[in-house]
Amino acid sequence: MQRSLIDSLLLAAIASLALNLPAIAQDTAASDVGTLDRAAAEKLFRTMRAYSPYAGRNFPTRPLFGDTHLHTSFSFDAGAFGARLGPSDAYRLAKGEQVTASSGQPAKLSRPLDFLVVADHSDNMGFFPDLLAGKPNLMADPTGRRWHDMIVGGKGADAAVEIIVAFSQGKLPKPLVYGPDSNAYRSAWQETIKAAEQANDPGRFTAFIGYEWTSNTGGNNLHRNVVFRDNGDKASRVLPYTVLPPFGSDNPRDLWKWMAGYEDKTGGRVLAIAHNGNLSNGRMFPIVEPGTGKRIDREYAEARIKWERLYEATQIKGDGETHPYLSPNDEFANFERWDKGNLDLSESKTPDMLQYEYARNALKLGLKLEGEVGVNPYKFGMIGSTDSHTGLAAVEEDNYFGKTSAMEPSAERSSRVFVKGEKGTIYEWETSASGYAAVWAAENTREALFDAMERRETYATTGSRMLVRFFGGFDFDEADAVTRSPAVSGYTKGVPMGGDLGAAPAGKVPTFLIAALKDPIGANLDRYQIVKGWVDAKGDMQEKVYDVAWSGERKPGADGKLPPVGNSVDVANANWTNTIGSPELIAVWKDPDFDPGQRAFYYGRVLEIPTPRWTAYDAKYYGVKLAPEVPTSIQERAYTSPIWYSPAN
Repeated sequence: MQRSLIDSLLLAAIASLALNLPAIAQDTAASDVGTLDRAAAEKLFRTMRAYSPYAGRNFPTRPLFGDTHLHTSFSFDAGAFGARLGPSDAYRLAKGEQVTASSGQPAKLSRPLDFLVVADHSDNMGFFPDLLAGKPNLMADPTGRRWHDMIVGGKGADAAVEIIVAFSQGKLPKPLVYGPDSNAYRSAWQETIKAAEQANDPGRFTAFIGYEWTSNTGGNNLHRNVVFRDNGDKASRVLPYTVLPPFGSDNPRDLWKWMAGYEDKTGGRVLAIAHNGNLSNGRMFPIVEPGTGKRIDREYAEARIKWERLYEATQIKGDGETHPYLSPNDEFANFERWDKGNLDLSESKTPDMLQYEYARNALKLGLKLEGEVGVNPYKFGMIGSTDSHTGLAAVEEDNYFGKTSAMEPSAERSSRVFVKGEKGTIYEWETSASGYAAVWAAENTREALFDAMERRETYATTGSRMLVRFFGGFDFDEADAVTRSPAVSGYTKGVPMGGDLGAAPAGKVPTFLIAALKDPIGANLDRYQIVKGWVDAKGDMQEKVYDVAWSGERKPGADGKLPPVGNSVDVANANWTNTIGSPELIAVWKDPDFDPGQRAFYYGRVLEIPTPRWTAYDAKYYGVKLAPEVPTSIQERAYTSPIWYSPAN
C-alpha cells in the first residue's frame, strides 16, 4: 500500500522517537514501525508524545548525597579517642535527628543525608565499648583492667595513646585481641548489621552494611571501605576480612579474594572503595606492587577494576584530586594539602611518591598501563566521604565536628597538634571539613545506589550539595544547553559520568554537555572546568584543564587563564554574600585538541565562590585569634567521575 506524505512523515517521526526514547517506546521496536497502519501509528505517536515531558522517564533525576566512610565507637581507634556513639546513633544523625555528641554537645545536620555506610574497622571491631563497659573477659586481663580504670578515672587520653600504640605494633595481650574467632567479635558484627537493618528505610533513607579493611603496614595508608549491596540475611553469613594474622592480610589481593568468596558463597554483591592515597607514600596506585618488585600485570589490573570501582577523592585527611607538583599549570591544585608523610609521620614524603597517590595522575597511569597490559586498573569513579571517627557525618564548614571526638568543637582545636611523628607534625586546623558522595540513582534503595556506584555514576563534593551533570558523546550541540532538562539530551545522545566513549565516528569530535546548580542553601558557582588526561604518541602522560562555563563577564587572559571570581568573605564575622558568582552553569563543549588515536579521560570540576572555612567559624564563635598560617576561606568543589575515550585499536 502506498503511503501519503503525511503518513510517511508521521511514521518517520515515530521511528525517530522509538530510536531516541527507548524508555518510552520500550514495547515497540523501531524496525516494526513501518508495519503499522495509520490508526495504530497515530495511537503510538500520541502515547510516545505524552503532553507531560516527564512521563516515561526512567533515568536518575536528582543526586542522592551520603557518606560511605563513617566510624563509631565500634572502631578501635575511634573509641580510644573518645567516641561514645555507636552505629545506631550514627544513622539517627544521618536521618536528620538531633543527637548528643561524645563531647556532650548537641549535633544535627542542616539537612538529612540520603544514605550512610557505617564503616568501622574490621580489626578489633567492638573492643572499645566492651572495655568501657568493663566486660569480664577484658577485666580478667591486667592490661585491660588498667586501661579501663584509666578511662573511667579521667585519664582516657593517656590510655588511648597506649592502646593505639600497642595495637599498631601488634603488642596487644592475646585476651584483648578481638578476632573473627571470638564471640565478642561476632556479636559486634551482628550489632553492626542490626543497626543498618533497623535504620534502612527503602525510598527514604538507605543504611548500607559495611566495614573498613585497614591495611596500614609501616604507617602507609592503603585502607578500603567494603560496602554490601545485600541485606543482613546474606551479610551475616560472613565475618569481615581483617588485616592482622592469622585471620587476615594487609595485601589488597587477599581482600579481593575474600570479596570473591563472599559472592560465591552467598550470591550477593560487594564493592571496595579505596581511601584517598595522600598518606600511602606512593603505594595507593602502584605500577610495581609494593613488597614484590613485580610490575602490575593483567591479572592485577582485572582484579582491581572488578572490585574497586570508586575512589574517595576527598575526605577529612585532605584532598586527593591532584597536587601542585603534579599539576603545576593548575591554579586550583593547591587545595587542602596533606603531603608531609605517611599516616603516622614515620616516613617523610618525597616528590617521587606523589605520582602514585593522587586521583588525576592515577587516571593517567591507568591509561598508560592499559596500553601495556590491555586493562586499565585505575578506571575508577569519584566520590567524597568523611572518615570521621565521631559517629557524626557532620562536615559542613559551619557544622564541623572534627576527625575524632577529641577534636569536637572547642576553642583549642585550631591550635592543637593532631599527629606528631618522627618526621613532622600535623595540626588539627589542617583537617578538612570534607566530604560527601553524590550518587545518581533512580531510587533511594541499597540496590539502586549500589548499582549506580558500580557503574560509576557518581561525583565527589567537599561538603557542598551542589547538583552536577556531566555527559559525553559525539552529537551534542548548543541547543542541548538551552533547556531546563539537560539530562534528556544527555542520556539520549551520550553517556553519563562514569561511562565510556568508543572510537570517534569519521569527522566527529567528543562533545560534552555540562550543567551545575548551586547548593540551595550554599554559595554561588565560580566555574565549571573539564580536566582532560591522555597518553601521547611518545607514551608520555599529559593533562590539561579547560574553563568551560563561568559566572559573570570575565574573559580569559593572554595566558588563557580566567580571572578569579572575586571574594566576598567577611572573615571576622564568618560570613559571605552571593553577590558574585552564578546560581547555575550549563554549556556544551567540544574538545579542541582531540586526537582520535589517543586514549583519554575527561572529568568535570566545579568550583564555588570563596566561603569561610571551618576555622573562621571557630574563631568567630570562640573569639580566638588564629595563627597567620591558618586558612580562613575555601573554595568548595565537586569532582565528577570521568568519561573515558578509547580509539578503535
